Amino acid sequence: MVALDPDFVRNQFPAFRQIGLRDKVFCENAGGSYPCRYTVWRLHRFYNERKVQPYGPYPVSALAGEEMDEARFRLAGHLGVGRDELHFGPSTTANTYVLSQAFRQFLPRRSVIVVTNQDHEANSGPWRRLAEDGGLEIREWQVDPQTGTLDPAALGRLLDDRVRLVCFPHASNILGQVNDVPAICAMVRAAGALSCVDGVSFAPHGLPNLRDLGADIYLFSAYKTFGPHQGIMAMTRDLAHRLPNQGHGFNAADTLKRFNPAGPDHAQVAACAGMSDYIDAIYDHHYRGGRDATNRAVKVAEMIRARETLLLEPLMDYLAGRPDLRVLGPRGAGPARLPTVSIALPEPALRAASRLARLGIMAGGGDFYAGRLLAALEVDPAHGVLRLSLAHYTLPEEVDRLIVALDTEL
Repeated sequence: MVALDPDFVRNQFPAFRQIGLRDKVFCENAGGSYPCRYTVWRLHRFYNERKVQPYGPYPVSALAGEEMDEARFRLAGHLGVGRDELHFGPSTTANTYVLSQAFRQFLPRRSVIVVTNQDHEANSGPWRRLAEDGGLEIREWQVDPQTGTLDPAALGRLLDDRVRLVCFPHASNILGQVNDVPAICAMVRAAGALSCVDGVSFAPHGLPNLRDLGADIYLFSAYKTFGPHQGIMAMTRDLAHRLPNQGHGFNAADTLKRFNPAGPDHAQVAACAGMSDYIDAIYDHHYRGGRDATNRAVKVAEMIRARETLLLEPLMDYLAGRPDLRVLGPRGAGPARLPTVSIALPEPALRAASRLARLGIMAGGGDFYAGRLLAALEVDPAHGVLRLSLAHYTLPEEVDRLIVALDTEL
């Protein structure tokens, strides 16, 4: 495998040259990544040159529409889905809420939706609220209280002929643990149910080939994958046509408009093409030839994951030598773990994060919308956890600075 060129990667992000950021170690990527320069360029250009109603009969309007279409077409290609299977919304939380309303209308009474207590609240709360009027039943696929792991065998015991939808995360935003999505989706499909996968915490570490995953719905956030603040949802074509329209009535026949009640944010959608620009730039810098968009994204994802595993290893080795610290999730670096590391402390985590900030470490402290998971692991959600989340643009020397800071302040 070709090794990722860190100098090339860092040059794609304006943040690393900004006063106030360039001498800091950014360890809260799970809360939102830096945008790549292509996203910034496209957003700037759209607001300066194309901020008109798109798809009109005049040239500037046509250009605005074409750029929005480009974002949809290219991202769909990188994800391995059809352009009509990709939907944009203001956030993943909003997309999930709209989905929940569609399923509320779609599912027969007494149908069952399975959710987990490993999830970020975005892919849990909207589904749970559907049980409030008694029409639908919610079952919880619970984590192992010692490890936080989701056991597929435990899911199997929840599945019966009333289960219509299973919602679970590709990876935990607290544990950094990666779930076996293809195997879980196959199990769900065999039980006659649909799957909704929250990919928000996984997608920043390499866009997946969605055809290989087998999910009926896959959600992630562009602002965590080096893009603008948009929620992106992939849904199988068949399901999109079966679910009730949630957009304007006159748009019911247009698949691309059925799940956005308010209409798209034109500039933000157009800027999402910057994410594809970035994937292609990395691929072209490291490889020669190869036009298949999905394969390009897979190759880039492989480089990103390999790079992140190398970055994570010294941090995990250091933490292994600190038995006084409770580290949540898998103990080592590897394919089952993302570079998101959470530490439960006897003090409020935000207090520790504030001390690290004085040393130039930008980390997060809190429950990160995963209070159910923390409670299951007997961590006080009010204290939260200290979260250290790296990305492929992190440098080894920044990891060294982080370790020194942890040794000083924890």
